[in-house]
Amino acid sequence: MPSVQLPDDFTASKGLAWLGSRIATLALAFLALTALMSSYTIVAPGYTGVVFNIATGSLRTVGQGLVVRMPWITRVQSYPTALRTYTMVARMAEGSATNDDSIDLPTKEGQHIRQDISVTYNTSQDKADKVFASFRGADVSEIEATFIRRTIITVAQNMAGQMSLSEIISMRRSELQEAVTKELAVELNKMGFNLDKVNLGASHLPPAIEAQMQQKMAAQQQAQQAEYELQKQTTLAKAAVAQAQGEAQATLVKAEAQAKANHLLQASISPTLVQYKSVEKWDGVLPHVTGGATPFIDLRRPGKNE
Repeated sequence: MPSVQLPDDFTASKGLAWLGSRIATLALAFLALTALMSSYTIVAPGYTGVVFNIATGSLRTVGQGLVVRMPWITRVQSYPTALRTYTMVARMAEGSATNDDSIDLPTKEGQHIRQDISVTYNTSQDKADKVFASFRGADVSEIEATFIRRTIITVAQNMAGQMSLSEIISMRRSELQEAVTKELAVELNKMGFNLDKVNLGASHLPPAIEAQMQQKMAAQQQAQQAEYELQKQTTLAKAAVAQAQGEAQATLVKAEAQAKANHLLQASISPTLVQYKSVEKWDGVLPHVTGGATPFIDLRRPGKNE
């Protein structure tokens, strides 16, 4: 504060009065400035504000933008209407916490795994006053670190405890995500929050369980390969049998056709037909010899050399 030069004829009492007046003026100016600064609040985009009147205890919600309020009488707290994601993962610096924040999930067999999960939610404007009342005006980051976090863990553990390890990480993983989403939506809605979606990320198995799972998967792959080979050989054998049956059937049909043809040929042969065929093939030259029941006789004329 700059020094003040007092007149020579100033008495001590007058000096004190003057100093007190200056202090009072500065105090009033400070209070006026504080009152002015406290007379409004800005609700950021994507948030809705809840105005709480300390004197009457009343609550009202306001949208984003400038909100005028009474200094020291009314208080404004903002809650997100835009989607907000709370993440719990094992990898550092990727989730809402800086260390390993994945969830410990029990299984039906009593085993435990670590599970990454993220939850997206928001607060609608018509429920913001309910959030304010439920958590006594706490900031959303404080609510996330307590209520929302604990609710996510509890619901996920309850749902996972009804499934086996293999179901959680493979066969019924989508069912687990749906069950957690359904139950968590009910619990969050009780306190004024709307759940958008739940995403189950990576599952982290203890080393011993992971080794067992790898062995089991290897055995299953070998069994599947053996079953494939068996089916392949069975298919080839059936194909060979079918081919043999086809060839046998074809031979039988061919033989039946040949027999039928022979029968028809035999039935069509007659002495007249045989004689006709012989005459048809005769070249007009008599045979030199003939025979039958008698010895062969030379039919050529004597003395003629051929």
